[in-house]
Amino acid sequence: MELPAVLRQAVDKALEGVPLATLRQAADVLSRRYRAETRDGRLHLSDDLAAKAYLATRLPATYAAVRASLDAVAGMREGFAPRSLLDVGAGPGTAFWAARECWGSLEDAVLVEASPAIRAVGADLARHAEPITARYLAADVGQKFPDLRSADLVTLAYVLDELSPEKIEPLVDRLWTLTTDTLVIIEPGTPAGWQRILRVRARLVEAGAHLVAPCPHSHACPLIAPDWCHFSRRVARSRLHRLAKGGEVPWEDEKFIYIAASRHAGESAPARVLAPPQASSGMVRLKLCDAEGSVGERLLTRRDGAAFKAARKLDWGDAVWGE
Repeated sequence: MELPAVLRQAVDKALEGVPLATLRQAADVLSRRYRAETRDGRLHLSDDLAAKAYLATRLPATYAAVRASLDAVAGMREGFAPRSLLDVGAGPGTAFWAARECWGSLEDAVLVEASPAIRAVGADLARHAEPITARYLAADVGQKFPDLRSADLVTLAYVLDELSPEKIEPLVDRLWTLTTDTLVIIEPGTPAGWQRILRVRARLVEAGAHLVAPCPHSHACPLIAPDWCHFSRRVARSRLHRLAKGGEVPWEDEKFIYIAASRHAGESAPARVLAPPQASSGMVRLKLCDAEGSVGERLLTRRDGAAFKAARKLDWGDAVWGE
C-alpha cells in the first residue's frame, strides 16, 4: 500500500537537499528511540532533521498501517461517510492522508500535534490536499487539551507508546467525548502495543461503545500471552528509504494493532483472521477470532465447496462473513 502520488511528490520535495549521511544518522537515532519506547521528556520528532528522517523512513510504513485500519472500518460500515476528522498526535498528517484516500466525503480536518518541527512539515504537506481544509493546532496530548470541536472520525495513531501508562485512560475518555461517530486508535504491533490496545478496548466497552474492528465481539480477548493480536502490511521501500535505513531488502513488514469503536451499533462479522492463512492446493487453515469470543483454527478443504473457495481469498486481518 503506497503513499498517494500527491503526498509522495510532496515528501520528495521536502527531502530535497538533505545530505544522505545526515539523514541516515537521524533515522538511526529515531529508530532506536522508537524501538526502546523511550520516554525521557523529549519529543521523538524534536527538530527538523528528525521530522525529515521520519518522512523518509517511517511515513510509508505507518501510512500503510493506518490506511489498512481505516479500510477495515470502511469495510464494516459501508454507510459511514465522515465529513470531519480530528487527528490527535497527528505527526506529518498520516491519518489525515489515509482518511482522505479512504473517504471521499471528508471536508475538514483538525490535526493536533505538539512538535513544532513535524507540525511545520505536516502543514506544508497538507497544502497539497486541497480542496480539503486541514488545520494544525499546537497541543501536547499528554497535557491539558485545548477546546476542540467534536468530529465524525477521531484518530490517534502511534501515540500511546509515547505516553506514561497512567495517561492512557484519561486520554481515551477525552477522545471518546470528542467522537460523534467513530474513534480509531492504532499502535505498533508488539506485545506491549497489544496490551495498550486492550486497555483502550476495555475503557471503550465500559463507556458503551460498539466495537467495529478488528474484534468481532466485546467479550474479554481470548488470546493468552505469549500470543498477541496484531496485523501486518508489506511496504515497498524507495531507493532513498533503503539508503537512509542502510537496508538491502526492497520491502519491510509493518506490524500494527488497532481498535475501532462507534457510537452506533452495526453489523458484526462472524470472525476475523488473526494470522497469515496456511494454504496448499487442497486445504486452507485459518486462525480465527469469532463472535462468541473464542479463538481457534479452522481447516477447510475442497469438500467444503464455496466456503473453501472464499477462504482461499482471505488474508491476515480480513473479516470472515460467510460459511
